Amino acid sequence: MGDILSQNEIDELLKALGTGELNVKDIKDASGEKKIINYNFKRPSKFSKDHLKALKSIYENYARLATNFLTGYLRALVQIDVIESESLTYSEFIGSISNPLVLAVVDFTPLEGSIIIEIPPKIVFAFIDRILGGKCNTFEDEREFTEIELAIIERIVVQMLNVMREPWQNIIQIRPILEKIETNTQFARIISPNEVVALVTLSIKLSDVEGMINICIPYITVEPIIEKLSTRYWFTSIERQTDSSSKELIESKISATKVPLKAIFGSTSITVSDFIELQKGDVLPLDNDINSELDVYVGNLLKFRGKPGVKKNRVSIKITALVGKEDE
Repeated sequence: MGDILSQNEIDELLKALGTGELNVKDIKDASGEKKIINYNFKRPSKFSKDHLKALKSIYENYARLATNFLTGYLRALVQIDVIESESLTYSEFIGSISNPLVLAVVDFTPLEGSIIIEIPPKIVFAFIDRILGGKCNTFEDEREFTEIELAIIERIVVQMLNVMREPWQNIIQIRPILEKIETNTQFARIISPNEVVALVTLSIKLSDVEGMINICIPYITVEPIIEKLSTRYWFTSIERQTDSSSKELIESKISATKVPLKAIFGSTSITVSDFIELQKGDVLPLDNDINSELDVYVGNLLKFRGKPGVKKNRVSIKITALVGKEDE
């Protein structure tokens, strides 16, 4: 029976109900049956939308940190943004890229397994050109990378991996280690072709050169922490960090912080010639009365009023009043 009945089908249905050939109870039982959902066993959906959303949030934070790092490291304007995060099979990821390219195979310690960072050749050549003193020029003709060029890009990737630690710290304290750099997809088979991966795509702009960086995260690598990989867990973990012990630690650190304290006895004005001729023992009359209260500053903020004196042979000031904003 289709979703929409024709007039003839409606008439036949009413006629069957009227003659007793069809029971209303049978219709209700049929409507209460569970609906069958198609499932593709070749491409199981292991990453939920919440998992992909959490990964996108993690790498949005990473994009911000990597932008700041590369801008300072290369001394050139760099902008990195997250475009999307999606789930696909490893064979689809490998089939979507072409040689030559840079594939950084990264050990995702303490998690078992590796992830892959794919950087397009034009971005790699722009990195290398800038490191060697150029203006982020790239090459139109595709060619293989030399050993010196690979050594330079390896140093940059290692630094970019150090930046990746902070965005993951609310989920797990990772220690990403660069295992190797491959320039051919045939030598980067870290998992089975049918395994599911999450692909986070970032856009990068270096001066006038633009490209895409892909971060391939296999499901089997993050499976032990998949329950934590959600935006809800992320925000609740942030709230848990602000418990009473953390507050006490912050308060103790603030209490031990030293701040400059100064009391203003008064002020006066003199000419430059008088200032040049000042000698030891000269007296300058101030605009403050000897019995008036002095302004006491914490840093550059007026906080107290007090009176000067001596205590235990040391010049001191006695706090007599607390200054509020309305008293300033």
